[in-house]
Amino acid sequence: MVVDLIERFKNYVKIETTSDSNSTTVPSTKTQLDFAKKLAEELKEIGLVDIVQDEKGYVYGKLEGNIEKYIPTVGFIAHMDTSPDFNGKNVNPQQFVYKGGDIKLNENCVMTVEEFPFLKDLEGQELITTDGTTLLGADNKAGIAIIIDAMKYLKEHPEIKHGHIQVAFTPDEEIGRGADNFDIHGFNADFAYTVDGGPIGELEFENFNAASAKINIKGQNVHPGTAKNIMVNSMLIAMELENMLPKNEKPEFTEGYEGFFLLTEINGDVENTKMEYIIRDHSMEKFEKKKSLLENIVEFLNEKYDNRIEMELDDSYYNMREKIEPHMEIIELAEMSMKQLGIEPEIKAIRGGTDGARLSYMGLPTPNLFTGGYNFHGKFELIPTESMRKASKLLVKIAENMVPENIKG
Repeated sequence: MVVDLIERFKNYVKIETTSDSNSTTVPSTKTQLDFAKKLAEELKEIGLVDIVQDEKGYVYGKLEGNIEKYIPTVGFIAHMDTSPDFNGKNVNPQQFVYKGGDIKLNENCVMTVEEFPFLKDLEGQELITTDGTTLLGADNKAGIAIIIDAMKYLKEHPEIKHGHIQVAFTPDEEIGRGADNFDIHGFNADFAYTVDGGPIGELEFENFNAASAKINIKGQNVHPGTAKNIMVNSMLIAMELENMLPKNEKPEFTEGYEGFFLLTEINGDVENTKMEYIIRDHSMEKFEKKKSLLENIVEFLNEKYDNRIEMELDDSYYNMREKIEPHMEIIELAEMSMKQLGIEPEIKAIRGGTDGARLSYMGLPTPNLFTGGYNFHGKFELIPTESMRKASKLLVKIAENMVPENIKG
């Protein structure tokens, strides 16, 4: 059965694979295992070999090279889970040609040009959006569909000479665990690309340094009528802590290389309050200063409130730039391939992270390529179909350009 790239993608997003940061299993949700089984079967159907779906939900496969000479092995990687930041169940993708103006997703949800001015650049293109009640899942099911489409094309066009190509699909990237159990040695690639970026042309080899903080504040509750000099309200301590952080170093006030603190969760009452933060910065020096600031605030408040605060502060991943810079030829390869397809490369720093950051530090240099999507992790997520098709062609062109005699200017 012939399955078009876009139909494949629309089928994937209807499969719920939300990850769960509170889960202790690997993968964090069973739905990812079910999806992994489906993907392994599809890789077999299109002719890949050495297909593995392990018990932790990782899927690997190889498209065998069709030349005798040695060519370095490239890998393409995408993740199966969708973000727990928004509802990922019962996704109902809407496909239409965008004629301009605001987009009415449903009776109560409108994507406006005023809020999302990039929409003006998409007029005349075919888009896939949500119905306003879920995220779409282009992050990163677009990447999976693009990789499989490109491998299928190469398998069906043996006249395009290429070396071995490895593919992998990972679980739990959205909760920072995507590379935890990645089989680097079994994957056996010299370098790789995650296909997990945004708008067409994005090429990224810098990302945030990232840490997370879990804070537990113990208060003391008594009857408010007799509370003087006895009650300690843990929620007020939490508010004090938040207010001691820099006001402008929040996601809603930052862009480019500016880092931030983000309070991602707070739950509490007088007796006990729990807070969770993420800390991000591209600069390692500024990253360390942000962590030290939070530690100092906790220390100060503990002195003030008799050691009522406990904090776990853990690094999540680091900026991959340090590991990519010695291998800039893989960035140049992607740039050249984009230009040959009429795509203008846009090299920028990721204001986030990918599996590639962790993998680069594990010894597999892995920059990030675009999928074409916008507004990930929410109800306004969308992707132009033509951008997905060009992303598929880019993977084919990268594989082709790894054979020197294939390069034509």
